[in-house]
Amino acid sequence: MVINRSDCVRISFGVSMLKNTFLHIPGIGVSSERRIWDSGILTWDDSIKRPLPPLKKTVHLFKERVEESLRQLEIRRPRYFTDLLPAGEHWRLFGEFRKTAVFLDVESNGYSGPRGYITAISLYDGNSVKYYIRGENLEGFRKEIAKYDLIVTYNGRCFDVPFIESHLGVRMEQAHIDLRYVLKDLGFKGGLKGCERALGIERGALDGLDGYFAVLLWKDYRRNKNVKALETLLAYNILDVVNLEPLLVAAYNMKLRRTPFSGSVLPSPASPELPFSPDTDTIRRILRENSMSLHGQSL
Repeated sequence: MVINRSDCVRISFGVSMLKNTFLHIPGIGVSSERRIWDSGILTWDDSIKRPLPPLKKTVHLFKERVEESLRQLEIRRPRYFTDLLPAGEHWRLFGEFRKTAVFLDVESNGYSGPRGYITAISLYDGNSVKYYIRGENLEGFRKEIAKYDLIVTYNGRCFDVPFIESHLGVRMEQAHIDLRYVLKDLGFKGGLKGCERALGIERGALDGLDGYFAVLLWKDYRRNKNVKALETLLAYNILDVVNLEPLLVAAYNMKLRRTPFSGSVLPSPASPELPFSPDTDTIRRILRENSMSLHGQSL
């Protein structure tokens, strides 16, 4: 199921921090990279033409590594770079690979192992929202996710990706920006919702609700055939995935300001039209009926 952004087009990013990056080269750390930039070597092309400044460690095959980076970029293989960069620096790929990136979020029934299963998955590519529901179109996720070279999640390395692989049998071999690590490196804590609040991203009627409540919505839908519960679950899931884009743009710009390239920040993305709205009556009823089980939960 697909919802297109109707009033705006995909942002064309002109920033390519990846081509200014040397941190993925073995032997180059944060201070060495800064020393390279300070010497006037700002891009891979610069480093091929000019000698490196004195570094604390001897870096073997530096130019060969740079030439390999250029080749990997030419063949559009972002996984090469995420395999070499620290998780907190994976944001550097976003400007270069934005056109083949997708934001992803998974909801489950609350169990792990054999009892666990996916209830919904939402994807957002900066233009279209796609959503997949257990018992309806979940198998369509396999074909759709194969179209992308880069996925963006929050805590997806620990949950979303392994859960998809184990429960759908889909190999997720894309490059992966996990915003949990990028935002943690910037000092943001409190999970996805805490990071949203810290960066001024609002959730409207879904404010205060978390993944446990999404489990309750699914149970209500299955037990009571309450379509409003399913629509509220999808509204929650889609908002999670859509909010990843402004989170990543904000993190990208904050990270960029720590470099010599702070004049090339990304513009704030436009918000897409959301296909579902949360049902406040359903939310109130489920909160009331589950007040005991919700006691102690961080909603």
